[in-house]
Amino acid sequence: MTRLTQWIGGVCQAHGGRVVKSLGDGVFAIFTSGAAATHAVIELQRYHQKRLLAWPAPLRMALQIGVASGEVVEVEGDCYGDAVNLASRLSDLAGPGQIWVTAAVISQLREGSVQHRDLGLINIRGRSEMSVVHRIDWQEDVTSFLTVPAALAPLRMPDSSFGQIELAWLDVRSMFRTEELPIHLGRVDDAQFVVNDPRVSRLHARIELRQGSCVLIDVSTYGTWVRFHGNDGPSTEIALRREECVLHGRGEIGLGAPLSDFSAPTIAFNTSSGDVMLSRREIAR
Repeated sequence: MTRLTQWIGGVCQAHGGRVVKSLGDGVFAIFTSGAAATHAVIELQRYHQKRLLAWPAPLRMALQIGVASGEVVEVEGDCYGDAVNLASRLSDLAGPGQIWVTAAVISQLREGSVQHRDLGLINIRGRSEMSVVHRIDWQEDVTSFLTVPAALAPLRMPDSSFGQIELAWLDVRSMFRTEELPIHLGRVDDAQFVVNDPRVSRLHARIELRQGSCVLIDVSTYGTWVRFHGNDGPSTEIALRREECVLHGRGEIGLGAPLSDFSAPTIAFNTSSGDVMLSRREIAR
């Protein structure tokens, strides 16, 4: 761990950053601009991915990185401010191998210089308002974003809209209407739909109403998988890691394990018919 954090500090310094302190399993560094910081952390992820190939499996540690931009106050060698707290929170929320940045950082990047995806408004602990967050797609083989539709045809019914969603797990079955959303799926009683399995996070995923659509948002540790069912049978499952997709028609939601794992805790869902287009998901290729 010490060798890894020292290497991270060296890469940051090579990009004009200054290491403020090491945090045991992390590094806090400041840069003169959001663009400099972004290019530094992209290099961190790319080179670290190559380094991991030569590391023994038990020692492979993925990097979770958060970048925020704003005023920083330095006191006795340490730094404080909203941007500092926000960067720390984003690094906690980012999945392994991910870089999450604020909209302020994105605004400092030259257009087209960095591939990124808008994750939308996200609740961040300690902040009264939701923040717009972007995920940097740093993989070297990323050339463009492709919008890939699920295998289903658009589901449209005249003069209708999303009205309710039915969830079923084992012998538990619940119906939620639009006015009852948002709800949480999770392992604890605070969740409106409880799935008691160790792979399920305490609050694993959220279902909310957004512009007339039913949206599933993963907020878990191990991820969420979605598979839709149509006339031609089930479509390819979609993996979500701090991501979201529109739920339409009927299908299955896997919590904490892929749906291809027969033991995965699986929730069947069925939404009311409505003027809801099929889920479309931006993926990097």
